[in-house]
Amino acid sequence: MKPDLTWSFSPLVLVVALAWIWVYVRRWRTVRAAGSERAATEAPVWRLCCFIAATLVVVLALCSPIDSLSSQLFAAHMVQHMLLLDIAPILAILALTKVILRPVTRTVHTVERMAGPLAHPAFAVALYVGVIWAWHIPTAYDLAVRNDGVHILEHLSFLVVGSLYWWHLISPIRARMRLGGMGPIAYMATSKLLVGALGMGLAFAPVALYPYYEHVPQIWGLSALDDQGVAGLIMAVEQSLVMGVAIVVLFIRALAESEREQQRRERYELLA
Repeated sequence: MKPDLTWSFSPLVLVVALAWIWVYVRRWRTVRAAGSERAATEAPVWRLCCFIAATLVVVLALCSPIDSLSSQLFAAHMVQHMLLLDIAPILAILALTKVILRPVTRTVHTVERMAGPLAHPAFAVALYVGVIWAWHIPTAYDLAVRNDGVHILEHLSFLVVGSLYWWHLISPIRARMRLGGMGPIAYMATSKLLVGALGMGLAFAPVALYPYYEHVPQIWGLSALDDQGVAGLIMAVEQSLVMGVAIVVLFIRALAESEREQQRRERYELLA
């Protein structure tokens, strides 16, 4: 059987993507037009590029041959999930700054207060891990690939939990329950190791776990078990790479914040 490499160009996905870009670009241009040196710093071109890249990643995941192949290959479906769960949310949140978010900052804090314990980082970790494991239960997974409505729900859940998870790590807005000290490392390690364990379990499972892919004609000579092994490795490796890069970036950011704090203390001592 030949691989399906068609583009779907879903009108709904394209309309939503263009709308999101329009909203962001409008706010980004407003900040840039303010004219102050800080405004220009808070809305650099690279932030705009991050947001456009995040939107393109979502379109790539949902409209490109990756989506078409996901009905034939478990590995392609896994790539789709990782793009929606980690890559798109990371890029989108990196595109935000305090100044860009200023019109909605108060609303964000209000929602956080109303959420109570649900706004705690521990809940984000539990939700992130729980949603990924739940959708990879064979019954739930097969239901998603066979039913368009459930499949859409699966993709939305990955975008939402991925965004919540990364928000606690890289959000420019200071949260009430902020991760401090070694908190970000523990946050990352707990979730990524648990998800990575799922990936390794899939990679080295002795039998194919998903009936749907056992009944799909083989492409590229991959059996259902081989395809499942590749998918598991994709999940495990992606989680390890993302965790490694994120830990390095967070460490550098923590050093920079510590240096700025030290400089503030020295200025206060000089004024005292």
